[in-house]
Amino acid sequence: MQNGQKKRDSEAAWLAAAYDILTESGVEAVKVMPLAKRLGLSRSGFYWHFRDRDALLEAMVTRWEEKNTGNLVARCEAFADSIVEAVFNLFDCWLDADLFDARLDLAIRNWARNDADLQGRLDRADRLRCEALTAMFLRYDYTPEQAHTRAMTAIYTQIGYISMQVNEPPQARIARMPDYVEVFTGVRPKAADVQRFTSRHAGARG
Repeated sequence: MQNGQKKRDSEAAWLAAAYDILTESGVEAVKVMPLAKRLGLSRSGFYWHFRDRDALLEAMVTRWEEKNTGNLVARCEAFADSIVEAVFNLFDCWLDADLFDARLDLAIRNWARNDADLQGRLDRADRLRCEALTAMFLRYDYTPEQAHTRAMTAIYTQIGYISMQVNEPPQARIARMPDYVEVFTGVRPKAADVQRFTSRHAGARG
């Protein structure tokens, strides 16, 4: 393995350990010594990859912005023949942790309560998400008022799921998603729409 790859792998290990501590115990627990102990590495090794603790925290926030907000916006912009298909595209985020990390979103929201700078970035992320959903509804001829209200309803519902840490089997949630689509859009999904959506999440597990 080349040195550059080793460096990236080691950096990824520090980030993964920091992620585990952040999502389990909050940002105050993310400190260099506990990370080193968890990884079985020396404290000095951390500084080969990050200037200081703040640089590590910035890397995690950037990861959250790129993954959660970036993928949500991309799913809203994905091609769809109908608003039903478009909302099902968005729902991929709620079922695929590779697209949207709910645990990280909750940790960031909790952290932002005591960090004004991060709260500003969270507000920006929520604004970008709302704008993406609103634009999605506008593409299917909803009025601006309807588009914004439906977008916020979908966003608030998901934030509620995250904040309440709802724990349910994925297949139970999937079974309810056609009803959520109807609530958010006013349109009842056709059987073919439901089949396409459920087939791509057939392997979802809790």
